[in-house]
Amino acid sequence: PAWRRFIRTGRARRFLWAVGLGTAAFNMQDIVLEPYGGEILGLSVGETSALTAVMAVGSLAGFGLAARQLARGVDPTRLAAYGALAGLPAFSAVIFAAPMGADWLFRAGSMGIGFGGGLFAVGTLSAAMRMEERAFVGLALGAWGAVQATATGASVAFGGALRDIASSLATQGALGSALAMPVTGYSIVYHVEMLLLFVTLVAIGPLVGRSAAAPTVPRKFGLADLPG
Repeated sequence: PAWRRFIRTGRARRFLWAVGLGTAAFNMQDIVLEPYGGEILGLSVGETSALTAVMAVGSLAGFGLAARQLARGVDPTRLAAYGALAGLPAFSAVIFAAPMGADWLFRAGSMGIGFGGGLFAVGTLSAAMRMEERAFVGLALGAWGAVQATATGASVAFGGALRDIASSLATQGALGSALAMPVTGYSIVYHVEMLLLFVTLVAIGPLVGRSAAAPTVPRKFGLADLPG
């Protein structure tokens, strides 16, 4: 009964959809990031392994910024939306790194993905905690964790399968001569992630600003307040 009452609210359902879509968007490339650097950009094993550290640094930066902004009273769903927005140029940088042959652009994009994903995760977690305080104790936070874990696992598996299928079709010429390259499979994965980020922004947009109470500014005492 408690779950039905919780999920019947349009805000809860929209929030969980946004969490699932955004989490999938940031994690679909997790299994193809290092192969992309090695196969397409020719990075060494050490350099591709360092990409995980680069992305972790971006995530830590996102966590730190989110903590500071939340302490200032910024709406957490707004922070999550900013995280999704930050992911768009980051994925674009990774896509353009191959035709430009720019290793630095690939690393910058990887760090940007980590930054956007960290900002999105902290923002949605904080929003879930605020929903939890109002009603349905523990339900919103548990639902956030379940949706995030499910979306992460499913998106990683789907991203790997999509890369394999798209690369196989491309190299066989099934997608046309212009796309008959190994990079096509990776590019399709990143383009799908960008599409998911746009859908995430559509889902989370109506929630921005609704969870943050407007700050109360004390009114100055003046002559007009004197009796008589």
